[in-house]
Amino acid sequence: MVHAFIIEPSTYNAFENEAEQIEQCKEWNLLSDKATKSKAFFYKGNGTNLACSIIGFVDKMTAVIEFDNQQRHCIHPSYLKEMQAANYGQKQAAAAEELIEPAEAVEAVDSALETLQEAIPPLEEVKLEEPVAEEIKLVEAKTEDPPKAKAKKEKAQKVQLPEEKVKMTAIVKEFTTVPNHFSDTEDEVVIYEEVSIVEPAAEIGSAWSSHSATLKKMELEVGDKITFEAKIVAKKLTKHPVPYKINNPAKIQKQEA
Repeated sequence: MVHAFIIEPSTYNAFENEAEQIEQCKEWNLLSDKATKSKAFFYKGNGTNLACSIIGFVDKMTAVIEFDNQQRHCIHPSYLKEMQAANYGQKQAAAAEELIEPAEAVEAVDSALETLQEAIPPLEEVKLEEPVAEEIKLVEAKTEDPPKAKAKKEKAQKVQLPEEKVKMTAIVKEFTTVPNHFSDTEDEVVIYEEVSIVEPAAEIGSAWSSHSATLKKMELEVGDKITFEAKIVAKKLTKHPVPYKINNPAKIQKQEA
């Protein structure tokens, strides 16, 4: 039987073994910290109750599950966790009864858009007085530093990230938390600076990763320089100007000062 609701991953990171799967499931709070083996999971959305296996992930926020018919589906880990509750179907039905009628929702949005459009003048009407505009141009021309402008342009160029795991170095800059809209608790993360790929050599700058159980065992402190192997992807950290994410760092070693 083919499931119509499937969101097939175009690409994903498959778990290499059960130990890696268990570690990631603990990070997602799908298994307890004391768990030594995996367990059966069930997908209960779309009026179904299907056994499934967690086989990998697309990124921190997207797990990949597989059904008995070998179809693969992308799902948020916290959503999958909610599905494991015995009363999941009852909770969904109660929530649906409280939802606003679709027609009322559309009407409310249309009304808000009309009000906003009336309040904002057309773009062509928003113009600077000619003397003011000319003055701004003169100031910009005098203050622009050619070397800085060139550096800014080079920095804006997108870094070419490798698709496979690579050896990297980084310095621990900060430990913090970010909101998780699918859970009552916030996610613990680590922010790094001076991140570099060893081979092929490339400067990344700043990046972040989840503060996983593996990292916590290292007892890292701010200022520690580390080497590790991981995959790096373009994924901005919520509420922080950090553009890249380090996925599942392994073979972590502290460098001596």
